[in-house]
Parts: sequence; structure tokens; C-alpha cells
Amino acid sequence: MKKVSSYLLVSVVLFAAVSCTNQEYKKTKSGLLYKIISDGKGEPAKKGQFLKVNVVQKLRDSVLYSSEGSMPVYIPVDSARPVYSPTEIFPFLRKGDSAVVVELADTLQKKFGGQLPPFIKKKDKITIAFKVLDLFPTEDLLTADRNQETAKEKDREIKAMESYLSDNKIATEKTAKGTYVVVQSAGEGTQVDSGKQVSVRYTGKLFPSGKVFESNATDQSKEPFKFVVGAGQIIQGWDDGLRKFKKGGKGTLYIPAFLAYDQQPGPGHKPYENLIFEIEVVDVTDAPKAADKPAMPQMPQGMPQGQAQGQPQGQPQGQPQHK
Repeated sequence: MKKVSSYLLVSVVLFAAVSCTNQEYKKTKSGLLYKIISDGKGEPAKKGQFLKVNVVQKLRDSVLYSSEGSMPVYIPVDSARPVYSPTEIFPFLRKGDSAVVVELADTLQKKFGGQLPPFIKKKDKITIAFKVLDLFPTEDLLTADRNQETAKEKDREIKAMESYLSDNKIATEKTAKGTYVVVQSAGEGTQVDSGKQVSVRYTGKLFPSGKVFESNATDQSKEPFKFVVGAGQIIQGWDDGLRKFKKGGKGTLYIPAFLAYDQQPGPGHKPYENLIFEIEVVDVTDAPKAADKPAMPQMPQGMPQGQAQGQPQGQPQGQPQHK
């Protein structure tokens, strides 16, 4: 609830900063509507430079995305080509500027083809508010700043997790990598380790609400999820935390976002999501030999495609999408 309130607060602040000026929207060459609030100080961004911004994206009265309270967004500046995208106004922005861009849903559909997502109607307007926090002339300066922000984000994730565990009086073992593990039963069979294929029943929950986003634990018609430990086939928190168990083991993994999907939207459709998994290690066997290996294993539903920052290579393609 606090995070939702934060999204709404920054939304109100950024959009109010523009609306209170009575300034009319301007149009780019492609027809994109925009407003910029600027004190006119400093040089506008140039092609090849990088903007550091907070972003809020809204559809009607709902906040679709906000970077407030987490990692800012780093955006390269290109020429103002007429592509019906916020990138058109980036060369107009200075450090400290605020801006709002309005994309019309029917125009997006006409220009780029395809069907609109079911939650977007043809007459909808998508508003995107930007606050320019900094402007970097080189990628080296951007990288140094992003590394600092990444460290801050990691610290926020750890503090949120540890606060939750403390408030709920949950005793855990913390791995060297940073997964928090409750060992309900360690198991008595083969140890989970690199090179072993494990079969797992699980229930995935959003943090901190505990809302279930996917499970193969209650429906016995669903096969256990299988993967080879240490082969880069799963998020790091699983690969790391399951090593606390043997065959037959049961417990819970509390996984900070940097060991899950990091900046990629996770099962809750937001970046930087901490996650909770209740797990049971059904079996532990030797990994299949190369000649016997099937195609890459299918990830549990709710686990997105692509590689999150810091996630091992080898993420399988074609797995189910979020429900």
C-alpha cells in the first residue's frame, strides 16, 4: 500500500508541475503532444548524451509504471526523429526540467499496427511524465552514477526484506549471495548441488502481499518443475536457495529482486520485485547426459522471458507469460 501511495504521490507532483502553468500542449513533427517546464538554464541534451530521469506512466487514473522510490531511468539521447515516441522531445530537455508526453492509443495503433492490449481502449490517452535528474555527456559518467544507484536499490531491497522478516518474526538462514531461506525440513535424500537435476513443487507469491501468482503444488496433475542447478536455467535466488535442501526437503525462499528479475518486470508486472516461493524438493538426480538432454526446460508461469541484469545466461525461451 505504501508503494502504491508513493506512485500516486509522484504522479500528482509531476503532473501538477505541468498543469499549473496553463501552458498549451505543443506537437512534434509526428503529432506527439508534449509540454516542457524549464527554467531555461543550462544546455539542452545533445545526441550521444544520456538523461537520468524519474518516469511516471499513467492510463486514465491508474499508474502503470513509476520509477519513484526505486531506480531512476537512464535514456540515451538521439536526434529528434518523427517516430511518435517520447524520444522526440529528449533533445529539448535540460537538467531540472519536467515534461509530460501524451500518446493517443488510436494513433499508436495506426502507426505501429497490431492490436492494443486489452486494458487500453482506442480513445485512451497514455500520459508519461518525466523529471530530469541529471544529464551525462559520456557513458562512463552514466555508468558510474548507475552503479551508485544500483547499490542503493540493492540496499532498499534488502532492507525491505529484512524488515518484513523481522516484523513477521520469521527466522531465516541467509545465504552468501543473499537469499533468505526457511528450512522447514532439510530432507534426507541426495543434496541439491551444481550439476544435479532437481524436481520442485512450488507456490510463488508476491512480496510483501503474499498474493499467489503461480503454483504447481496443489494440482498433482501438474508436473514438478525440473532444472539443472548451476546451469543458468533459473533465477539466481532459486539456484542459490535450493542448495540448502536435499531430496524431500521443504521450506520457503525469500528472494530479493537482484536475485530474481532485477529491472525486468516480474510476476507482479513491476521491476525490482522481491519474491517469495514455498518449495518442496521432490527429487534430486544426476543431470541428463548431453545426448539425453531435452530442449531447455520450461520456466514456471509468472517467470518472464529474457535475461534480467545479473541473471545467468541460458534463460529458456517460449515459457508461459504472467497470468
